[in-house]
Amino acid sequence: DELKHYGYLGVFLISLLLNATVILPVGNFIILFTLGGILPLPIVVGLAGGAGAAIGEITGYLAGYSGHGIVEKSRLYNRMEGWVTKWGAAAIFIFSLFPFAFDLVGIAAGVLRFPFRKFLLFCWLGRTILYIIIALTGAWGWEAILPYLG
Repeated sequence: DELKHYGYLGVFLISLLLNATVILPVGNFIILFTLGGILPLPIVVGLAGGAGAAIGEITGYLAGYSGHGIVEKSRLYNRMEGWVTKWGAAAIFIFSLFPFAFDLVGIAAGVLRFPFRKFLLFCWLGRTILYIIIALTGAWGWEAILPYLG
């Protein structure tokens, strides 16, 4: 119930802060799930969370763009960079639908000088879809969702 007092602005700020961490696996899914269940408009929870997340992900992009070698060129990073090189916006969109490894995609996009506005747009689209699904799951409860998952 304490989370309810923060409202949609709180969702935005929490998502912004938790997605601004680079490489640290910090998720806000439990918060989005909970607020999706207690705030009256779970789709707005997803929209606010997606906007905050996209803005927060700018830190990874800027870290890569600055070229200060924030990440050691590991096999995983090289794979992500290859996908961003080959698939561009599609890779950014698809990886933003998943909570893990997106920091590496953002860093790779910055290193490759992927157009900033396109990065932000496709990151926002993917994160917003993901966060709407999480918020709706919180609103409807797992029992309503599980039959559709197989």
